[in-house]
Amino acid sequence: MKVLWNEKIVEESEVKIDLEDRGYQFGDGIYEVIRIYDGYLYMEKEHLDRLWVSAEKIRMTLPFTKEELSQRLHRLANEVGLENARIYFQVTRGTAKPRLHNFPDPKEVQPVLMADIQPASRPSSKQNIGIRAGFVEDKRWLHCDIKSISLLGNILALDEAQQKGYDEAVLVRNGYVTEASASNLWMVKDEVLYTHPDGNLVLPGIAKIKIRELVKTLGIELREERFTKEELLVADECFKTSSVAEIMPIIEIDDHKIGEGMPGSLTKKILTAYIETVNLSVQAHRNEK
Repeated sequence: MKVLWNEKIVEESEVKIDLEDRGYQFGDGIYEVIRIYDGYLYMEKEHLDRLWVSAEKIRMTLPFTKEELSQRLHRLANEVGLENARIYFQVTRGTAKPRLHNFPDPKEVQPVLMADIQPASRPSSKQNIGIRAGFVEDKRWLHCDIKSISLLGNILALDEAQQKGYDEAVLVRNGYVTEASASNLWMVKDEVLYTHPDGNLVLPGIAKIKIRELVKTLGIELREERFTKEELLVADECFKTSSVAEIMPIIEIDDHKIGEGMPGSLTKKILTAYIETVNLSVQAHRNEK
């Protein structure tokens, strides 16, 4: 499989990561995942904008412009040739010797860029029936707005939920629902849509940006405010969103049915609108060629 390694496209076997790369030793890096539909990198600009915000928050100087990174990602996508996929790319702060906790001089240490592409398809079967989740205490750090490669807290939360037989974790901090293990979380109550406001406790999702646009068009009231686990359990509907999962209904939490225990009408309406806007973006991209 071809991968992107800094500015080169090489075979995966050719990539050599230094033992003292700060991403390997400290988790000192950031990443993004862009969904590719029919060869089109969906919401690419928003993903690149967020990468730059994450870089600024961890005081990392990126060694390329957004245009340069975009060109590299498109070269990789064309080389690999997968029409429906996800492209994962990360930037670590690079290799500094000896191993020290303080940040190295950015003039002396070059960040390392890597990207790969794997097949991906819409999870339609799960979207049609929904998934089951369990509450897990949100014990992660207080910089969840940074898309850091340090994901151990998220992984532990997901594993805790899966050990109990659930598909997903719904994270709760001080009684309030924050998000899912790697997705933004939403609930519907009395035809009103709720989600946790952006801030340091949740990741500002790219799919979340699109949902904000869609609900305005659909005439759905959106309130970005905190809600408790108790309020979620009596909600009419619940779903999570991410670039890969799109809109995924959650029909049960801690063995308690949400609403009727099936994907709700607003959830299905938003999912349909999301798929339509993806298709329109793909068609517009084709027309530009």
